[in-house]
Amino acid sequence: MRRTILRLKGPVKHKIIFIVGPTATGKTDLSIKLARLIKGEIISCDSMQVYRGMEILSQAPSSRDRRKAPHHLIGILDPRREYSAASFRKRALDLIRSIIERKRIPIITGGSGLYAKALVDGLFPSPPADIKFRRKMQAFALRHGSARLHQKLAAIDPDSARTIHPNDTRRIIRALEIYHSTTRTMTELKSRTKGLGADFDVRMFGLNAPREELYARIESRVDRMFERGVVAEVKKLKEKKLSKTARSVLGFKEISDYLNGRYGLEEAKAFLKRNTRRFAKRQLTWFKADNRIIWHDISKNDYDSIVRDVVSRLGIANKSRARK
Repeated sequence: MRRTILRLKGPVKHKIIFIVGPTATGKTDLSIKLARLIKGEIISCDSMQVYRGMEILSQAPSSRDRRKAPHHLIGILDPRREYSAASFRKRALDLIRSIIERKRIPIITGGSGLYAKALVDGLFPSPPADIKFRRKMQAFALRHGSARLHQKLAAIDPDSARTIHPNDTRRIIRALEIYHSTTRTMTELKSRTKGLGADFDVRMFGLNAPREELYARIESRVDRMFERGVVAEVKKLKEKKLSKTARSVLGFKEISDYLNGRYGLEEAKAFLKRNTRRFAKRQLTWFKADNRIIWHDISKNDYDSIVRDVVSRLGIANKSRARK
């Protein structure tokens, strides 16, 4: 039988591909198809799939899927340990280097928008929290309103003020806090930060669907989670002292409350479906703000056609060879 092998054309910057979007859009399935076609390796850009013992909660790729294409950052961390965008970035950069050394293509896949941004754009050296200053600014916002606080930021750092909504008090305070602690604006610190784009050809692709279809996919996924035994998974996790990061996985609180007798199983399912829909909406809001992402509607295109479009945009040549 003949198998199609695709190779990059000419001497170009090493390509790094991102597959992003809200939960339940099939990012894993598409990434596997793409990885098998272009000699890629998948790095999970997910804040929860990195943990052991929460495969169902995090919707980590199955062992069968992981045999179809190399995967990284899946089930490698004890859930008692914290995980962050900074630790993800460090691990992912090391993996990217080793994947490229093997003459393969990194495919960063997942729905954690902050993690993707940390890798693409870098993380600027952020100072530690100044709790006293934060409380002072929170009190100011309560007295005068967040719009007045936003005016303070605009006077100090107009570029950051343009990207932060006047009602986003938390982010306004953090930008003011950075200036208070370092005497440098957040814009200045970010300008010194180096992301992947400086050294690599970064391509970002997003998967999405109309809201009704996306919500239906989410509800079906939650039903399958319960069929697969997510309640038993949460029981085991409750026996451990989970990190703050791990405890925030969708489903842990809802099912823990069911196990603690606060409500019934059907209510737990309903709460998890609702909270997952809200999470997907937040994911989409984050990713839609990034105009570098090329979007594909999974309701109009199957994964094979999306993969063909991605390959075409990457500028990949087609060669065939015989394989027994």
